[in-house]
Amino acid sequence: MTLTAPARPRERLLSPTYAATTIGMFALCAFVAFEATAVTTVMPTVADRLDGVGLYALSFAAPLASGVVGMVAAGGWSDRRGPAVPLGIALVVFSLGLIVCGTAPTMEVLVAGRVLQGLGGGALTVCLYVVVGLVFPATLQPAIFASFAAAWVLPSLFGPALAAFVAHTVGWRWVFLGVVVLVAVAAGLIAPALRRVEFAAADNTFPMGRLLWALAAAAAVLAFELLGSRRGALLALAVIALVVIATALRRLLPAGALRAARGLPAVVATRGMLSASFFCAEAYIVFVLQEQWGQSAGRAGLALTIVGVVWAAASQVQSRLGSRVSDRAAMVWGTGLVLGGTALLALVVAADVHPALAVASYVVAGAGMGFGYPRTGVAMLAASSDADRGFNSSGLSIADSLGGAFALSASGIVYATAEHAGVGPFVPVFVLAAAFAVLGVVAATRSSVAPTAASAPG
Repeated sequence: MTLTAPARPRERLLSPTYAATTIGMFALCAFVAFEATAVTTVMPTVADRLDGVGLYALSFAAPLASGVVGMVAAGGWSDRRGPAVPLGIALVVFSLGLIVCGTAPTMEVLVAGRVLQGLGGGALTVCLYVVVGLVFPATLQPAIFASFAAAWVLPSLFGPALAAFVAHTVGWRWVFLGVVVLVAVAAGLIAPALRRVEFAAADNTFPMGRLLWALAAAAAVLAFELLGSRRGALLALAVIALVVIATALRRLLPAGALRAARGLPAVVATRGMLSASFFCAEAYIVFVLQEQWGQSAGRAGLALTIVGVVWAAASQVQSRLGSRVSDRAAMVWGTGLVLGGTALLALVVAADVHPALAVASYVVAGAGMGFGYPRTGVAMLAASSDADRGFNSSGLSIADSLGGAFALSASGIVYATAEHAGVGPFVPVFVLAAAFAVLGVVAATRSSVAPTAASAPG
């Protein structure tokens, strides 16, 4: 008679081993997402109260740009000593940014707070990716990345309404200040897992050169936005800023990412173009619904709610499909849907058909993000080793952040140029979003990776 050992229970994200860590990481992502949706809701009021409408766009671009600096610093630190200390510092800086924003007497101070928010948030993103690689087994990684995407659902459901309610009852400042305590609670849930992580310290030197290039890239992105719609010498300075951005990215991303070389570089490029296309459209969808079709802020905000739900649902679908759909196929389908959604949105706005069709187009793009976006993280980890997981995580997040920041800067220039020319500005902006999606599709077709392949900066 042969005795067989009982089958081990299937590991799950909410099993006792991983439950607290999963909840804490999900909560941190949700709080960052809430800030994004809440700030979008209240920023017109903030700019009006602080007499800073001229800095409105900068208040959105600033955290994306400064986030790159935090990503590089956290990536290098995590590769050398593990993610625990940089994650703690990231949470402190992010919280400090919230406090500065919530107590800002002027719009200039609020933008400075947004810079701190981005700095901490960027470092936080990289640290969470490294924690996933160290804490969760490979079989659970698609699910945890799907949960990160799902963390945007709750804020999209109640974020705009809650932000408007808070601003109306106790003032817009509490939209920032109220999150600080919640961040501390989430950090407490993650702390036990970080103490259990066994990390072999590396002798790598801190990437000071990359940090300086990150600073240059952040400054250049903001300069590009401020100078791109000007004339004469100032326009020439915008071109110089563009060159600085490209040069910095060559130092910050895996070699070949700017040309979407096959493998890991194409994965990173796909992530950047997904963010560029989708968030370029997101910045203007509520705006166009109000301006072109006269929708109220509440009704226009429903577009954000619907797309958040669809994004999360598509993310869960790709997670359940698992290895039955390759990472490359998921990214190709995802970028294709984003392209279809943004292109259709441009056509609907141009034809002035119906606002429901505009929302439906945006929802298609959201489905593409849910299906393709999580797999960029899975593919990146599959192509990484202990020696370069932090660098590659940093590169993926940098592409994500700078892709969105650059697209927003470029869209601001396109919008201003179209207005000066007496042309409707929304169609050119959505065409720009579709153009970024085309580049994403091309990159996704080249994104097959070999497991544990190392990558180096270039």
